[in-house]
Amino acid sequence: MEKHLHENGRVDDFDTVGSIETNVADGFTMAAVGDLLFARPVTKGRHPGFDEVVKILKDADVTFGNLETNILDVRSKGCPQAEYGGAYCISAPELGPDLKAMGFNMLSRANNHTVDWGVEGMRETSRALDENGLVHAGAGENLAQAGAARFLETISGRVALVSLATTFGPMARACDSVGEAPGRPGLNALRLQKSIVVPREQLEHLRQIRASLQGYGPPPHDKDRVVLGGMIYEGGEKAGYSYKPNSRDISGILRNVRRGKQFSDFCIVTNHGHEPGEWSLEPPDYEQSFARRVIDAGADAYIVHGPHILRGIEIYKGRPIFYSLGNFFCQDLRTPVGADMFDVYDKDPRVHTDAEVTIDEVAMGYPTAEGLVGSQSGPAFYESVVTISRYEVNQLAELRLYPIELGRSKRFANRGVPRLAVQAQARVILERLQKLSEPFGTKIEIEAGVGLVRLKPGSA
Repeated sequence: MEKHLHENGRVDDFDTVGSIETNVADGFTMAAVGDLLFARPVTKGRHPGFDEVVKILKDADVTFGNLETNILDVRSKGCPQAEYGGAYCISAPELGPDLKAMGFNMLSRANNHTVDWGVEGMRETSRALDENGLVHAGAGENLAQAGAARFLETISGRVALVSLATTFGPMARACDSVGEAPGRPGLNALRLQKSIVVPREQLEHLRQIRASLQGYGPPPHDKDRVVLGGMIYEGGEKAGYSYKPNSRDISGILRNVRRGKQFSDFCIVTNHGHEPGEWSLEPPDYEQSFARRVIDAGADAYIVHGPHILRGIEIYKGRPIFYSLGNFFCQDLRTPVGADMFDVYDKDPRVHTDAEVTIDEVAMGYPTAEGLVGSQSGPAFYESVVTISRYEVNQLAELRLYPIELGRSKRFANRGVPRLAVQAQARVILERLQKLSEPFGTKIEIEAGVGLVRLKPGSA
């Protein structure tokens, strides 16, 4: 039970204000997927197998995904920003009705593309979602709005969503007003202090380099830490990365989670983070502890997206933690493209097309035999799962994992739309997820091409 100490010494038990227990009707189901890199409407197009995926989504009480794009008509609204999330993610205005037709009813908005097209693009996206009755969280006119839980009414219970991001551009972070200074529109951020971990003998070499450079003062009295060139280096057993979350951000997030659960029966918390990198099959070192704190504060599920590949699943106190659900859509049909992207990839807008900037990311240096180029060109980025969590007696009774593949071998214009994976590919995806989940003590069975996690009542 979480407690809060007032300055006058009075202690509040938060459970007296609102229980953190799950409170949904028997049979309640949550469908959750990862990133919606979604550029053009698909429900009326020719995408064999997609209807089967849509049926799974529409059968759930709540269907969640991360909207990693902006919905606007650039002819009249928004403009490409000088600081953007690595690519100018933009989608046609028809995406609002398309998302609703697929069965989505809750979407996270906090990610590294929230303000690719400026505050105006962010606002247009909110308008498109609102007009189609889609609940969304994570972006707003100030931090209070961006961090607040948003709510969905279902016949099985009221559902809350809190959305945050650890990967974002510095200018994308929302803030509240102070004095006469107004608040800043943007996303709900969890700032991370990144350190590079190096073996201790190498840390001593860095200390010597620091001492030999002009402009540095006396070294701090910390034998396990060196700050050099704006980067923090820490001593450890082996090389790697470490992250320390901002305590003020965590405090605000946990309060919003607690408040979200007090006003709902079921609370989803979702985080968009690329850390430590899209090459990593393991979550960053801070995340398990943070995820558990979020659940202790009242969350019924913690969902990560951003790495664009699958990571493991943990069941903590009977509640699912998805450390990454990979991609649900992977459409790279980005157009129009801002001039800055042409410069980054050494392209000439008088010669090259938007598509040639998008698919020929030579600067990334990861060519493949299939002709795809870029850091996300491997098969794992086009394979994922649709997760269905079913609850009985207010406990997670079963987790079903439907493997999907996104047509990696298709033409550029048709690539990136999901369909159910079949036979050998389905087993490969599920066996990969089995191995990734083993360190968290999660046992995934495979039956008829579907992954199953079964929980006995009280087993959590």
